[in-house]
Amino acid sequence: MSQKFPEYESLLLSGINQKVLNRWQEEDLFARSLALREGAPSFVFYEGPPSANGMPGIHHVMARSIKDIFCRYKTMKGYRVDRKAGWDTHGLPVELGVEKALGITKEDIGKTISVADYNAACRQEVMKYTQEWEELTRLMGYWVDMEHPYITYDNRYIESLWYLLSVIYKKGLLYKGYTIQPYSPAAGTGLSTHELNQPGCYRDVKDTTCIAQFPILDPKEEMKGHGAAYFLAWTTTPWTLPSNTALCVGPTIEYVAVRTYNPYSGDPITVVLAEPLLHTLFAQELEGQEALQAYQKGDKKLPYQVVGRWQGSELVGMHYEQLLPWVTPSGDAFRVISGDFVTTSDGTGIVHIAPTFGADDNKVAKQSGIGALLVRDRDGNERPMVDMRGRLYRIEDLDPQFVASSVNVDAYREYAGRYVKNAYDETLTESDETLDVSIALHLKGEGRVFRIEKHVHSYPHCWRTDKPVLYYPLDSWFIRTTACREEMMRLNDTINWKPESTGTGRFGKWLENLQDWNLSRSRYWGTPLPIWRTEDGQEEICISSVEELYNEIERSVQAGFMPKNPWADFTPGLYTKENYDKIDLHRPYVDEFILVSPSGKPMRRETDLIDVWFDSGAMPYAQLHYPFENKELLESGRAFPADFIAEGVDQTRGWFFTLHAVATMVSHQSSYKAVISNGLVLDKNGNKMSKRLGNAVDPFSTIREYGSDPLRWYMISNSSPWDNLKFDLEGIDEVRRKFFATLYNTYQFFALYANLDGFTAEATEVPLSERAEIDRWVLSALNSLILEVDRDLEDYEPTKAARAIGDFVSEQLSNWYVRLSRRRFWAGEMTTDKLSAYQTLYHCLVTVAKLMAPIAPFYSDQLYRDLVSRGTNETQYSVHLADFPVADRTAINAELERSMSLAQSICSMVLALRRKVNIKVRQPLQRLMIPVTSAEERAAIEPVIPLILSEVNLKELQFVSDGGEGILVKRIRPDFKKLGPRYGKIMKPLAEALTALEQAQILELERTGKLTLSVAGTEVLLEREDVDIYSEDIPGWLVANEGTLTIALDITVTEELRLEGTARELINRIQNLRKQSGYEVSDRIRVLLPEDEELARVLGRYGSYIAREVQAVSIDQHADFTPLLELDLDDRLIPIYIERENI
Repeated sequence: MSQKFPEYESLLLSGINQKVLNRWQEEDLFARSLALREGAPSFVFYEGPPSANGMPGIHHVMARSIKDIFCRYKTMKGYRVDRKAGWDTHGLPVELGVEKALGITKEDIGKTISVADYNAACRQEVMKYTQEWEELTRLMGYWVDMEHPYITYDNRYIESLWYLLSVIYKKGLLYKGYTIQPYSPAAGTGLSTHELNQPGCYRDVKDTTCIAQFPILDPKEEMKGHGAAYFLAWTTTPWTLPSNTALCVGPTIEYVAVRTYNPYSGDPITVVLAEPLLHTLFAQELEGQEALQAYQKGDKKLPYQVVGRWQGSELVGMHYEQLLPWVTPSGDAFRVISGDFVTTSDGTGIVHIAPTFGADDNKVAKQSGIGALLVRDRDGNERPMVDMRGRLYRIEDLDPQFVASSVNVDAYREYAGRYVKNAYDETLTESDETLDVSIALHLKGEGRVFRIEKHVHSYPHCWRTDKPVLYYPLDSWFIRTTACREEMMRLNDTINWKPESTGTGRFGKWLENLQDWNLSRSRYWGTPLPIWRTEDGQEEICISSVEELYNEIERSVQAGFMPKNPWADFTPGLYTKENYDKIDLHRPYVDEFILVSPSGKPMRRETDLIDVWFDSGAMPYAQLHYPFENKELLESGRAFPADFIAEGVDQTRGWFFTLHAVATMVSHQSSYKAVISNGLVLDKNGNKMSKRLGNAVDPFSTIREYGSDPLRWYMISNSSPWDNLKFDLEGIDEVRRKFFATLYNTYQFFALYANLDGFTAEATEVPLSERAEIDRWVLSALNSLILEVDRDLEDYEPTKAARAIGDFVSEQLSNWYVRLSRRRFWAGEMTTDKLSAYQTLYHCLVTVAKLMAPIAPFYSDQLYRDLVSRGTNETQYSVHLADFPVADRTAINAELERSMSLAQSICSMVLALRRKVNIKVRQPLQRLMIPVTSAEERAAIEPVIPLILSEVNLKELQFVSDGGEGILVKRIRPDFKKLGPRYGKIMKPLAEALTALEQAQILELERTGKLTLSVAGTEVLLEREDVDIYSEDIPGWLVANEGTLTIALDITVTEELRLEGTARELINRIQNLRKQSGYEVSDRIRVLLPEDEELARVLGRYGSYIAREVQAVSIDQHADFTPLLELDLDDRLIPIYIERENI
């Protein structure tokens, strides 16, 4: 029984999307694909966990398409590819969302809402959009196990995190320190350096800056005699000036004392600054005593006179008056110190030191015995002048005794409680006066500021709140990643980064400058740090498992620190979900456990949570509940490391880094072998998408309108994954038209004639050697395509693969093979040649379906089943259960492919020349002339001469020997970009020499690829790639050049050629009329035309040819008949009548 290939009325890819999805669901096809590879080698893939408290966007389609492509490809290559979904459920995004929804701030937690209720709200919030994420994953065809995901808030997941932290702790890599760290007042927590280096965190901001005048208490003699003496220090953060305790100079920098005037008050002053920066403040032409005496208050330019010079080291130890005496510091303060970090790139060369708000400040102050300016809060804690919300401490929040002894209340009251950044205060806008402005203006009023101005500089912002960060002194737990820096760098060299520049650049440079990882987070919803400590900090324990904690609680009960074990119903060592659901490893529950130190003292948990990036970076272990379960699976290499991961470029210093760091410290190897770091998805104008700008694209409506396949194909084929994509909906439609519609039409052509002829794929294969040359060519091209696509996907180059498939379908298969072979399908009986054409096209379509399956999983599955399932559509016929094609190298004929490529190029050039002079293809032309420079080139063209003549409607093709036998005149254009760097000095005479080259010299360059010239006394070695060789038009001919190929087309239309052209035009019009009339392909017709001398000449010469082409049993001319319509033929309207032949 012959196979019936399904035929369709139209291509509706969105409908195909839904139909195929339903079929997959009914068949449980994803599970079937895994079961099929049971026992096969593993290809390990890790899914980076998204957070489901936000809606998925169009950029997630890009990221997930990339992942799906390679998982499907490797499955087809015979690997077992498990894909476990994951949910990132802790951290700032969740907490900030809950606080916004509840209308609270961090300070309310534990007061107006309990920690337990708050965390319960977070647990609910984090899975808010789970359904939407699952639906998008399903709609776009991303096969990943959503039914058994790893969830980072799961107790078993957290237990694995605790185990990994204990391993790091035992290696001496986990420690507590008090340092200046990035801190987000808006989020209420410290941040790690990799969070601070997320894309977009550093932004250019315009802040008020000032050069403050610090009064010198013990001026040198040279500094006296012209008003008061001051040190000048520039700051971009005037709000830190109240916390100043030192000024820092560069020990080897030269400083000068300068007599001048305060630009605001006009008072005479003597200022000290670095000499290299002198003329950034003073007019160079206004130097000296005379200029000083001529100064008038209000002059825009300031005069100056240098009266002293010192090395920075000579200024060290000098004292100055506290600039803003609001709080009295304890300990030594207000003297000049030195530091190697001081530069003269900007400012004054003197750095204002506020040890509480800068890591460098704190370090250099400690080295010089300078204390920090601290206040004491009502709980007796010594704190910086700015509280954790980003405000100058309110007086009522300070210890009253401290206020009485150390605070100048009258001076400070006006500023107490002011936010140091307007962004921290919801009641303030950018137009409101900032604290920086207020302080600068206050100093101006006191004559203690030299310059106030706006300054644009780069400043870090919190990656989640978008608010500026502060550098703040915090007690934190750190991972000593610096101890593993060299090992991480070495392992990074083994990773296949796509693109390579990210691995060596953005990631590699990051590792080179690695700092210790700030692990602590002062929050509530997250993985608790599993460290319990005595109050004096002398004894501590790092818990490594739930069972260990259970036993420690039992010890505590025995010691009398806890009345009973809250986990009495829990069974240690039983790893079921039901057992672990009996406990909760989150706050506040674990905070209630009081453990016993080795010496018998009570130990309480360090209240910090851990950085959420550790949660996700540990997923290779924690998703398997390692080492409590699946230990052998992970350690055997079947689940670790990953063969492949992919996420956005913003994860370079996020998930990519933490994966790498955790695996290096725990297992001394990288956790992934290959990684694609995909770029951003921007709008069509190159702007970042956002709801606020109104340029965000909804992935759900896009898929509903276009289907997933064209969306995926567009995103992958448009640009390499690591390049930013300018997303344009018109691009999706273009992909639908140019690729999918072309493939669909090719299949429709095949199915139409295959069903008419009863073709079956089970027929005995026609041997390759007996097939037509065009069959052997397209099969050769197909097998070359298999090698290319396989190589590209193996090298994680999906864009190259997609483009190669698209080019083959559009240019080789449809536009060339099918178009040139269509008459073979129209032929009557099933001859060997016709069977060969069917088998060739069938094999091409089946293979293309397999090749495209990883990128376009929906249409490829329908196409494949339509071709191979014999109308049953049974599951085993899904393309996603098929093997990836293997190239038959014996079918590859490079010479034939080159010949056909030349034929395509020549035809394309001829068609372009025809368009240039508006000569239609149906109008025959007499001859084409091709000058050849080698026997090889001629040998490559000769086999395809008949094809070229037929394709572009020519009578003959002539080869002409070297130089075109004097018929063609060749010229040279120099490529200045290539020649300029080598011969720039003689470029003008060289260009003149090239235009004067003789034809024999140009021919030598074409033949050998080189030509040596002597120009302006310099020997020039000219290469073929250095110039463009072209031929000039000659009378009656048109000339075209493409690379080394030149053609000349005779455009003279003789009377004989004109008549034949008219016959072809008539055939075309009648064929169109057949279609319009709804005739079947096999219907034969009768044609009536008017009596006309021109038509009579055409019919007399070509009547039988026309009749054969349009399947006419007769073509007659009559003077009087009723036409169906009029044909436009050579600008004449010709009446015509056609009818079916009565059978």
